[in-house]
Amino acid sequence: MKSGTWRMGGWSRPVRRYGCSTATGQPVICSGRKPSLGPRWGRIMWLMSFDAPPAPAIVEITVAAPPTSAAFQTAFTPSAPSPTHGVVQRWSKSDPAQAYYLYVPPGVGGNAPVLVVVHGVSRNAEEQVRRFRRLARQYGVVLVAPRFPTDRFADYQRLGLTGQGERSDQALQAILTEVRHQTGITGRLYLFGYSGGGQFVHRYAMAHPEQVAAVAIGAAGWYTFPNPQVRFPCGLKISRRTGTRFRPERFLRIPMAVFVGEHDVRRGKDRPELRQTGRVDAQQGLTRLERGDRWIDAMRAAARDRGLDTPYRYEILPHAAHSFAASMKRGGLGARVFDFLFGPPPT
Repeated sequence: MKSGTWRMGGWSRPVRRYGCSTATGQPVICSGRKPSLGPRWGRIMWLMSFDAPPAPAIVEITVAAPPTSAAFQTAFTPSAPSPTHGVVQRWSKSDPAQAYYLYVPPGVGGNAPVLVVVHGVSRNAEEQVRRFRRLARQYGVVLVAPRFPTDRFADYQRLGLTGQGERSDQALQAILTEVRHQTGITGRLYLFGYSGGGQFVHRYAMAHPEQVAAVAIGAAGWYTFPNPQVRFPCGLKISRRTGTRFRPERFLRIPMAVFVGEHDVRRGKDRPELRQTGRVDAQQGLTRLERGDRWIDAMRAAARDRGLDTPYRYEILPHAAHSFAASMKRGGLGARVFDFLFGPPPT
């Protein structure tokens, strides 16, 4: 591959020439990527002419001024987002200590939906995105899985609004801004979380309803009920110092579903992640099965009180206890989540 020179605005830098030739002396069209303009310019067409027969040549492209014509803008329409090579781990540029996992399926367009999947206290972000990968490819959905470090986000399930640790909702927003900038994907945002991640995603939707299209919750330990008289995180009453205000008339328009394993009923010291206090038990029930059912009923009733017919769903997963892996393998969690969020599988 020979080197050439690309010049713009009086300066030059090396570029690579895509070895094109012709035996007739006629101009030939060669396609390649302009290396100094970056992927957002997409693929371009280079016109090169040679004397016949051509010898290896130096190709020079001169750009006199930034183009503004409609014809040029059409020719340089950005290409489709580049797929990732499987699931990749990345670190946020604005926060190098913040890791996340990304999967962009092949063939998706710039308006592809984005599904954020959020881990529980085991921080199994990579496992979650890998188990959803096949469905994401089938549906054409981009996956983003943040990993919230314990030392910084001790209370990520409550978005950091209780004053313990950093704001996990703001960390996710920074990741999403970066992903959209890097990939060019601007599709609607969907949320899924399992266990502690289920707590995070429904509270995120309540705090930021304008950002969220739909939510699927897997076996959350406890919930924020749509009651403005009950103090957060059991209800919506929250200090103004947090800068957050819950608006039921907005978040009650978001479709939400809860999925819980049929054997997810254990309590006691071996389930410390399950909030077991008299207040929570009285309001929400004793097990994840009861709590998910009561919360969906409360959300549906609150929506109807406001004249809203928002879709809510509660499903019990067969052959599954409190395990993300078992819920995916034996309970059909993945297919149920994608069906609720995106509809039947594409044919």
